[in-house]
Amino acid sequence: MSENQPEGRLVHEETFPVRWGDQDAYGHVNNTVYFRFFEEARIRWFDSLTLTADGQGEGPVIVTTSATFHQELVYPTRIRVEVRTGRAGNSSLENFYRVIGADDDALYASGSAKVVWINHDTGRPTPLPDRLRALSAESGQ
Repeated sequence: MSENQPEGRLVHEETFPVRWGDQDAYGHVNNTVYFRFFEEARIRWFDSLTLTADGQGEGPVIVTTSATFHQELVYPTRIRVEVRTGRAGNSSLENFYRVIGADDDALYASGSAKVVWINHDTGRPTPLPDRLRALSAESGQ
């Protein structure tokens, strides 16, 4: 998808301040920090659905993730992280992310992850919760 037409269905947004310590020696936000932005927004989304990610019972694990960096992000600023859903499988759900300037709507990064729902006791995949399946891009609800 293009920057103007983001992939997936928007299901959650979070706004965060960029911290001074998020920067690296080059004076911009380090590439590893974007994965923390994705993670924090994703976990807050799960929390809003009362789907815990505490390592007990059943819950999510990430099996693939990626990021594309569109322009430098520097302190001080605030960002908005969009969480979008894609296709749902039996135990998996595609997630897409966009890191956008909270004040200027500039696109700083986009990314994706494949979330697999597992039973933490067995380490095996288990069916995706109906609440997540209903929010997949293909459900249209």
